[in-house]
Amino acid sequence: MARDGAARDGSPTARRIILGAQLRRLREAAEILPSEAARAIRGSESKISRMELGRVSLKERDIEDLLTLYQVHDLAERAHFLALVTESRQPGWWNRYADSMPSWFQDYVGLEGVAARIQTYELQFIPGLLQTEAYAMALASSGHPSLADEDARRRVSLRMKRQKLLARPDAPRLWAVIDESVLHRPIGGNAVMRAQIDHLLEMSKRPNIALQVVPFALSGYAAEGSFTLLRFAEPELPDVVYLEHLSGALYLDKRDEIERYSRTLDRLMVDARTPDRTRQMLRKVRDAH
Repeated sequence: MARDGAARDGSPTARRIILGAQLRRLREAAEILPSEAARAIRGSESKISRMELGRVSLKERDIEDLLTLYQVHDLAERAHFLALVTESRQPGWWNRYADSMPSWFQDYVGLEGVAARIQTYELQFIPGLLQTEAYAMALASSGHPSLADEDARRRVSLRMKRQKLLARPDAPRLWAVIDESVLHRPIGGNAVMRAQIDHLLEMSKRPNIALQVVPFALSGYAAEGSFTLLRFAEPELPDVVYLEHLSGALYLDKRDEIERYSRTLDRLMVDARTPDRTRQMLRKVRDAH
């Protein structure tokens, strides 16, 4: 079952993955092949695979047919599964921003909201969860905040609302590693960057947030690009590596992929300045702006 945080957040992405994992366990316990399950719902093996991985919207009729095939006849248990189907189709809080965010990013927002730990490496910008509104607006408007359109303002509003998860009673642990060049890239101008660095100093005081900076001398060795690793308390939710590119994103969840990025994060944390030395560096950079 999902932890309280996941239940409260109501992430349809997380619900879908949890339900899919439970369906896979039922199928395997009943010793039923994917091809047999596919015939029961008048679909293909690839559809069964997508359902069990939580990568497709679920229908009550399909779930009822699968439960019957898997010999699940208890009314309460069937009701539990059907309730999860309904919940998995409920729009998340971010749905109101759907017209201002790409479809491939919606799953990330849903997973981010129920993560127990968020580990991120940023090569170009301050991590979104730690950006000030002015910094985010400078990015969204390509450096011209006064000319920002409604779409840009809505994207910034979404980013600010995402940050609220860091102040929850069950807030995730955020460990952010950034390249030193990020601090010297004058996004929004000196005043915006000075306020942004002040914000980083303030946020790094929180017990659930750690910030490290990789110095120029060691930059570029451990990782070639930015990425985020989401870790979950629920055993049904596999850890996920999120890689964003210009026209989409990749979600990696295979064990060897997770291990490789975990090792990369370990290397980055060793190469980076410690959190205390990072704060010292931030103060020096702020004074230079």
